[in-house]
Amino acid sequence: MTLVKNNPQFVNFFDEFFHQFPANWGRDTHGSLNAPAVNIHETDDAYHLELNAPGRNKEDFKVHVENGLLTISYEQKENTEQKGYKTIRKEFVYRSFKRSFSLDEKINADTIQAKYENGVLKLYLPKKEEVKVSPKQINIL
Repeated sequence: MTLVKNNPQFVNFFDEFFHQFPANWGRDTHGSLNAPAVNIHETDDAYHLELNAPGRNKEDFKVHVENGLLTISYEQKENTEQKGYKTIRKEFVYRSFKRSFSLDEKINADTIQAKYENGVLKLYLPKKEEVKVSPKQINIL
């Protein structure tokens, strides 16, 4: 299994360090500069994807799966200044982004779960039963 990024300058870096993940994970559709950082962990039962996106509301995220492609997006809404309330300095930047990850045949796409807590969007991607690694005792005849 290899991780493939859509951005060619990062392909070798990610292939080298994340070669244990399902094929085509981490393919950015709008470039890596706008996309928040992602951690991907694997357990025997599932993959756990964590997307670092502080300062947002869970209602602002869109997560969907279509044709084996998991897409996570956030659309920045226009902030209107309140009358009598003037911003002197603004350093918080929340840009719109869209990240897509190709799901291989090992993921049970029908049971993916997502939650947003403490600025991190967490996705639980369970493995299909036949893919789960379980210890097996071999009897000696």
